[in-house]
Amino acid sequence: MKKVSLFLILLMVAMIAKAQIATNIYWVKFTDKANSPYSIDNPSEYLSQRALERRARLGIEIDEYDIPVNPQYLQAVEACGAQLLNPSKWLNGVSVYTNSQDVVNAINALEFVETVRNCPNYPEAQRDKEIWMENEMKASGNPVMTRGYYGGAETQVYQLRVNELHAMGYDGAGVHIAVLDGGFIGTDTHHTFDNMREEGRLLGIRDFVYGSESVYSQSTHGTSCLSTIAAYDPNNMVGTAPKASFYLFHTEDGNGENIVEEYNWVSGAELADSLGVDICTTSLGYIDFDMPQWDHPFEHFDGHTAPMSIGAEIAASRGIICTNSAGNEGDGICTLGIPADAEHIVTVGAVDGSGNRAWFSSCGPTYDGRIKPDVMAMGEDTYVASGWGGYYNGSGTSFSNPVLAGAVACLRQASPNASVQEICDALRAAGNNTGNPNNYDGYGIPDFVAALEMLDVEDVMVENEIISVFPNPSNGNVKVQLKEGVDKSDMTVYDNIGRVIVNTMNINEVEFVLNNLSAGIYQVRVETENGNQTLKVVLTR
Repeated sequence: MKKVSLFLILLMVAMIAKAQIATNIYWVKFTDKANSPYSIDNPSEYLSQRALERRARLGIEIDEYDIPVNPQYLQAVEACGAQLLNPSKWLNGVSVYTNSQDVVNAINALEFVETVRNCPNYPEAQRDKEIWMENEMKASGNPVMTRGYYGGAETQVYQLRVNELHAMGYDGAGVHIAVLDGGFIGTDTHHTFDNMREEGRLLGIRDFVYGSESVYSQSTHGTSCLSTIAAYDPNNMVGTAPKASFYLFHTEDGNGENIVEEYNWVSGAELADSLGVDICTTSLGYIDFDMPQWDHPFEHFDGHTAPMSIGAEIAASRGIICTNSAGNEGDGICTLGIPADAEHIVTVGAVDGSGNRAWFSSCGPTYDGRIKPDVMAMGEDTYVASGWGGYYNGSGTSFSNPVLAGAVACLRQASPNASVQEICDALRAAGNNTGNPNNYDGYGIPDFVAALEMLDVEDVMVENEIISVFPNPSNGNVKVQLKEGVDKSDMTVYDNIGRVIVNTMNINEVEFVLNNLSAGIYQVRVETENGNQTLKVVLTR
C-alpha cells in the first residue's frame, strides 16, 4: 500500500461526515488490530516525516497505539450500511451514523466488534455549554487602554514574563500548534491574523463535526482563543506566540452535548500527532451529556477513564504538550471538565490581571487525589479578538489556557529536546505557588523566564568543544572557560539579529562583555588553531 493511502482514507472518511441528527450517531469499538496492513516497522505509512523527527528527537518509540484502525474493519462496518465518521486508532474504534436498528445489529454481529454504543442528543446539557461559552465571550470590565507593543494584551503577556522570551528571540517560530475548538468564525478575515496567513503559518484545517471543508462557522470561540496566541497587530494586540504555526480543528458540536465530541477530539489529536504538531491546546471541557448514561461522575476524573482524558494521555506519550482549560464551575470538590483531570497535560486555571484567582475557575482534586489545576494564567478580563471584528475583554479559563499555551510554545522553541514531563515540571516549579500548591491555584502563575532557566537550551553549530559558558541560561554572572590546552583564540559576540557586539578578545574580556549585556540571545564565535565553535548564550537577567 502506498504511503499516502492512509491519509487519503482518513480525508475521505472525514469529508463523508455531514451534519447529522446526533441521536443516530454511534461509537463502534473494535476488539483488536489483527491482520492490519500497517506495522510498527513502517511508520512512514501513517506518520509524517515531521512526526517521526519529533519521536526521534524525544526518544519515543513507535508502538501499537500508532497503528491505524484496520481498514478492513472500517470497510466491513460501512458494508453493514453505516456512514463512517471519524476513526480513532488510539481508542481503536470509529464513530458512525445510521438511523437503522438493523444496521446497528449487523455491526454488533461482526466478530471484531467489541461494543456499539449510542450517542443520542437532548438539548438540555447543550444549553448549559452554550451559556458557558456565551459568558466567556461576553465583554467584561473596561476596555484596556494600554497601547504599547502588545496593546490590550500587555497585562496577560507580562504576567507570565513571556515578553522577555520574545526579546530573546523566542516567539514560537517553528513550533506547530493545533487548536481544537468549537468553531473559528472570522479567523479567515480578521486583520489580527493577517500576518499568520500571509506568512503561510496557517498550515491546515479540519472539521471533525460536519466533515465540511471549512471551520469558519458555528462559533467565534475558537477565534478568540486563537487570538491570545497568534494575534499580531502591534499596538493593538500581540499574542504570546505570534510567530508560531497553526492547525485549526473543529471538534465541538454546538448543536448538542454529546459524548461523540470527546471521540472527535481524540481523532483530532491523532491527526495532530501524525502531522508532527508540538502542542495541542483545547478550551473545552465535558461533565454532563444529553444522556445521563454518558455523564462523568467523580470516579471518572482519575485521568485514565474518560475517552478524551485517555486520548490526552496518549498524545502526551507521543511527545505532544497538551494544555487544557480547567473549567468555569468555580469552587467545590473536583469541578473540572474532562480532560482537565489527565495527569500528563497542563491544566490551566484563571486569574485576574493582579494575579488573584478568578471566582469561576474550576478546581480539583482529581479522583485519585492529584492537584489540579496545574498552573494559572490571566483568564479574567483577558484581551481577545472577536470573530466579528475588533477586540474585547472576556473572561473564562478558555482564555487563560491559550495565553499559557503560547508561552509554552516559546519554551518548546527554546528547548526542542526537552520531554513533555520536563516542560510540565518546569512550569510547576516556576509557579509563584510552587511552595504550597493547592486545588484552587495549583502551582500558581509560572514565571517563564525562570522556567527557561530550568530547561536546557540547545547549542548551535558545535564543531569542536573549545569553549564552555555556564550557567546557560543565566540571570546573573556567567563564567567562560576555554578547553585545556587552548591558549589563543579570536572571539566574536553577535546579538540575535547578527550584529557584532565585540570582536577579537581574550577570555577575560568575554566574561566582562557577557556580564554587562542586557537580556537576550547571543552567539559567541571562537576561532583557534584547534578548530572553531559557535555557542548560543541566553541571558535572562
